[in-house]
Amino acid sequence: QVQLVEHGGGLVQAGGSLRLSCVASGNIFRINNINTMGWYRQAPGKQRELVARMANGGATNYADSVKGRFTISRDNAKNTVYLQMNSLKAEDTAVYYCNAKVFMINYWGQGTQVTVSS
Repeated sequence: QVQLVEHGGGLVQAGGSLRLSCVASGNIFRINNINTMGWYRQAPGKQRELVARMANGGATNYADSVKGRFTISRDNAKNTVYLQMNSLKAEDTAVYYCNAKVFMINYWGQGTQVTVSS
């Protein structure tokens, strides 16, 4: 199994910044075969949606709503993925979940709340 633990959520004013981090631990074989790591979010009453993800080769995908404001990065040596969030908006308020995909299996963190006050 793979365990994902997120850190860095909180309350911030609109226009501010937050940095989320997520550390993967657990089965070494599965850790070494993580394909993509990324971030999803779920706002109240809405479906979970992709925010950003990064493949092992460095290819990234971003939701249109966060392009130019959020940046995803990975430190494979530390099994960690980061999400730098700048110019935050009230509509970014959600629970943010870390995701890792291993052999087509999705692993999820417990989620961290990000609240942006307007």
